[in-house]
Amino acid sequence: MKKSIGVFAAAVFAAAALTACGGNEKETTAAPDTTEAATEAGSEEATEKETEKTEEESEETEAAGNLEEIVLGASPAPHAEILREANKVLAQKGYELKILEYVDYIQPNLALEAGDLDANYFQHLPYLESFNAENGTKLVSAAAIHYEPFGIYAGKASSLEELADGATVAVPNDTSNEARALLLLEAQGLIKLKEGADLTVTKNDIVENPKNLSLYEVEAAQIPRVIEDVDIAVINGNYAIDAGFKVSEALAVEDSESIAATTYGNVIAVREGEENNEKIVALIEALTSDEVKAYIESQYDGAVVPLF
Repeated sequence: MKKSIGVFAAAVFAAAALTACGGNEKETTAAPDTTEAATEAGSEEATEKETEKTEEESEETEAAGNLEEIVLGASPAPHAEILREANKVLAQKGYELKILEYVDYIQPNLALEAGDLDANYFQHLPYLESFNAENGTKLVSAAAIHYEPFGIYAGKASSLEELADGATVAVPNDTSNEARALLLLEAQGLIKLKEGADLTVTKNDIVENPKNLSLYEVEAAQIPRVIEDVDIAVINGNYAIDAGFKVSEALAVEDSESIAATTYGNVIAVREGEENNEKIVALIEALTSDEVKAYIESQYDGAVVPLF
């Protein structure tokens, strides 16, 4: 028996040396005084653990296979992030999210209208209504989930006070978001809009522009990319987050009592008539759960505000 053990040990050390040379696998070495009984016991224990792990993975796979899928389109941040958190709650309701991320404001609505998505989550109601009017779509809000304060961020100018005459200001080029940007600029005393200005105003409604600011209209998602080429930029909350901007560093932010704050809640959009679909109801319940609310409040530090 001693001779056999010696031959076996030599074989083990030789195999270990070859494995170490390969460098791709984890090296495993038995203790010199390991008995055959201990080795067998260890093997049995490892086998039992592996069997338990396989059974657990099988159960998880089986459970996941029983979940009904909900396909959503969303902006990467914060919408897709919030949805991933809500997905944990949805699993308890028998659903699983498939999240498709979009970096523009047009395709997710077209995909929803075409039936490629069950819902989308990236826009506020004024934009949704404007999109319907311009494109003949029939999309509606199932619920408002959160609000993202618009902010003015520094480009070449480090403060609003040092803006030079003729400074360039990047603003979103779509109707509803440009109106929101103009209202924020007015709130800072940089321009004055016509009497009774609301969320339908355009640059043509500017009646006073003491600094002769030049508005540079850019697709909303692209504004963070051009900020170094302009003096200041008015950026949508989700795109600011995605670009790494912090609301605490903004030169100015929409007031919580402003018309924008009470109007621009980001919604779950669905096709007309599907607002009370079971899977949509389950989605809304998950998104407005205590777990998701706590996540939003801790994750975004005021850049995203729950509306529930």
